[in-house]
Amino acid sequence: MNFGIDRLLADASLRQQLEGKRVALLAHPASVTADLTHSLDALVAAGVNVSAVFGPQHGVRGDLQDNMMESPDFTDPTYGMPVFSLYGEVRRPTAASMGTFDVMLVDLQDVGCRIYTFVTTLLYVLEAAAEHGKVVWVLDRPNPAGRPIEGLTLREGWESFVGAGPMPMRHGMTLGELGHWFIAHYRLDVDYHVVAMEGWRPEAARGFGWPETRVWINPSPNAANVNMARAYAGTVMLEGTTLSEGRGTTRPLELFGAPDVDARALIAEMRALAPEWLAGCTLRDIWFQPTFHKHAGELCAGVFIHAEGAGYDHAAFRPWRLQALAFKALRRLHPDYALWRDFPYEYEFDKLAIDVINGGPGLREWVDDKGAQPGDLDALTIPDERAWAETRAPFLLY
Repeated sequence: MNFGIDRLLADASLRQQLEGKRVALLAHPASVTADLTHSLDALVAAGVNVSAVFGPQHGVRGDLQDNMMESPDFTDPTYGMPVFSLYGEVRRPTAASMGTFDVMLVDLQDVGCRIYTFVTTLLYVLEAAAEHGKVVWVLDRPNPAGRPIEGLTLREGWESFVGAGPMPMRHGMTLGELGHWFIAHYRLDVDYHVVAMEGWRPEAARGFGWPETRVWINPSPNAANVNMARAYAGTVMLEGTTLSEGRGTTRPLELFGAPDVDARALIAEMRALAPEWLAGCTLRDIWFQPTFHKHAGELCAGVFIHAEGAGYDHAAFRPWRLQALAFKALRRLHPDYALWRDFPYEYEFDKLAIDVINGGPGLREWVDDKGAQPGDLDALTIPDERAWAETRAPFLLY
């Protein structure tokens, strides 16, 4: 199969449309061709006039580990063009940076989750392009989590850098498709094109979104593999808790735990509460010791989520519910556990991080309500999931 960048490089008629244009590239370390050449190098070699480069969160080089670690602007040492950070002094393109190009190529590997900030960066780029009369092309890439939909829809007034619009946590779309939805939803007047993939089969085993013929490269430092991408719609909620999400280990956002957790008891309580929410994956109790971040240097008991191997069922796996269930089980075992972490999260200073992550307080309120049952969360969430399935349908390209 071919990603958008591969199609552009192989199709002279597509590249011809860029002739005489100043072209910007929005990219990160996973912006590579089929032969693992970085897209910037490949475009320059193909004769495209790349006049500027833009980098999302974690930077063009992917060098910054944690959230709210900002990247500076700099000059590309190889080609000499300016490199503008969209996660530094600004998160929206400035008027000055918009003046450096005519067409922006967006070549970002996403992980299929609303909270992943590349989604919001795409929206901000589209809004800036509409304001400044620029053209945007998305060189489309797979959603490695595939087509499943899961989670509560972001509520009005809860928009943030991790919440670009009213979609659920697992949106099941590619960035190219989301661009079309953003333009329709926000009524943007922008010249927008998607260089679609060839041969992407999001429902096909074994990759279910990620083609096994392609090498996985971290789009951000803690996105180490496809298992992480599948689990992320649940494990990202750990960022709003005192539990470790595995930062400081070699498998971040695939596991969770803390020094004072009994992992086997927690799994047993999860299974007793809602065994159907554990379908499609294998949970393994583990020990780990983060080298940095939460509980650094402390031995933690925890749970590893295997959305892979013989135990993986793509249609049955529901990571958002699974992680919510872990919180609920912990509340049942330890009602007074200091679970929610109160700190500035992605530039939101007056809201709990867990609520920013979920686009509203509904998930947290369900966890903290002693009388709430799994069916109560389903009753809130299923209508949102069904509504999104209808909303996104006209924008699907594959």
